[in-house]
Amino acid sequence: MATVTKRGNSYRIKVSCGYDVHGKQVVQSKTWKPTPGMTGKQIEKELQRQIVLFEEECMHGNVVATVKFEDFARQWFKEYAELKLKTQTIRGYHYLEPRIYKALGHLRLDKITPRHVQKFINDLTTDRCGNNKDKPLSAKTIKLHLSLVSTIFDYAIKMQMIKDNPCRAVTLPSPEKKERNIYTVEEVQKIMHLFDAEEDHNFKYVVFFTMALYTGLRRGELLGLEWKDFDWERKIMTISRNSLWTQERGMYADTPKTASSVRSLKMQPELIELLTRYKSWQDNYIATVGDKWEDTDRLFTTWDGLPMHVTSPADYFREFCKKNDLRYCSPHSWRHLNATLMIESGIDVKTVQACLGHSAPTTTLSCYLHTFQSAQAAAMDAVGVAIRNFTKPQQDTAGGL
Repeated sequence: MATVTKRGNSYRIKVSCGYDVHGKQVVQSKTWKPTPGMTGKQIEKELQRQIVLFEEECMHGNVVATVKFEDFARQWFKEYAELKLKTQTIRGYHYLEPRIYKALGHLRLDKITPRHVQKFINDLTTDRCGNNKDKPLSAKTIKLHLSLVSTIFDYAIKMQMIKDNPCRAVTLPSPEKKERNIYTVEEVQKIMHLFDAEEDHNFKYVVFFTMALYTGLRRGELLGLEWKDFDWERKIMTISRNSLWTQERGMYADTPKTASSVRSLKMQPELIELLTRYKSWQDNYIATVGDKWEDTDRLFTTWDGLPMHVTSPADYFREFCKKNDLRYCSPHSWRHLNATLMIESGIDVKTVQACLGHSAPTTTLSCYLHTFQSAQAAAMDAVGVAIRNFTKPQQDTAGGL
């Protein structure tokens, strides 16, 4: 219900629009001034029309609370993020907050325009990150900032506090095209040969990286594997958990990254043979530890059976490469290598997507577009060779005539 106050030759219209994020009642107002020369009856009729129009605007969220962006964003974390999102996702968003609040936090939610957000994005291109002050923010990190801001605005729209999302008109900087840092087949052959001679107490790391090569699992998915996830009769392994770490929670288990990441994969004979040996190795090791062993059923553990820390595989492999004078590629690069081998072997994008646990084929294509293009080029060359082979005899015959 609107209230109207006459102020001189103008009218102030007030409408209650509910409550803001702090529980304070929000009242929107506008001033309407009659056109000179209007009669009293015309003024009354037009005033009633202005009241109805203003109430409709407030009802549809076209007029918003005067809440600051930072206040609303913090409320979004409590009302939505903490209830709907994964711990790791929220932790990553908190890392982005300081830059966002510095640029937009002091502005009213309803006063932020595409130009404000565009300036923020442009300024990020000259920002520096982490301990390396000479390193600019990557295009991916800048995109994450915009994504968080846009998500908060979308929530405000859903709450009928604003009508439009200013982020939709913003242009992101073009990402730098970088080749993925992965091993060549020759390098992997050398690494696997060196693994055969690795010390016995490092066998769990040998199994970790060999599995990464054969399966393309993410680091957390590998670390989250438990022995009950293996169906030896059907030769299938199931990926159903992620092993993660945060400073606040320590090591903990969560569901995989996306719904599509819960999947089952057929195990190769070489992998089954390796895991059989590893199970025997672990059983013998447990016998030496005795009562100090914590039975978590995990494949990859600390010395006493607790889940292996997320940084342990990389720490081991960095020392392994240094000891053997090899260039170092991160554990995640083995996932890229697995995908590359599938694509170059002619596996279609949907199958690669399913094996990697991507949420959509577009994700797979965006990650490995160049590899698919190379494989497609090779396929087209193969078609050309095949056509030349079965048309060549006809050409020879025609020439003989």
